[in-house]
Amino acid sequence: MTYNYSICHPDKETIEYKTLPISDREVLEIAENYPWIEKMELYDSLNASETFYNPSLDFKCINNGRRFCLTAQYDDNKNLTFSLWYSRPKKVKIFFGLLGEKEKMRVDDVWSIDKNDSLKFLEYFVNGNYPAIESLYNA
Repeated sequence: MTYNYSICHPDKETIEYKTLPISDREVLEIAENYPWIEKMELYDSLNASETFYNPSLDFKCINNGRRFCLTAQYDDNKNLTFSLWYSRPKKVKIFFGLLGEKEKMRVDDVWSIDKNDSLKFLEYFVNGNYPAIESLYNA
């Protein structure tokens, strides 16, 4: 599988798109080595009018269109946590199920996940272990 990704910077209105394909190993390295704390410190130092995004990395699988995004924030005790956003095909009922089902891309999110667990779920994503990711949203 190959991936591309985008970066949301706290101080930039424009999202940075990295379109060059990368490997699953590179996805994990980018997320692990991203300067999350420094970006959150920048976020905290900006006035509200200068702030555009929480620091985020959004990875897209080029082969199947699934996406996995990590967005950093602080919890009430100023510990770094993440919200995880997962976009994948999901069957939805058309007209209350009267017209059957159709597959559409859906996004689910979960909040307040620590960095180690966030990286573990990203690893599930790049390894194609989608049921493990689904367990986050079915709990």
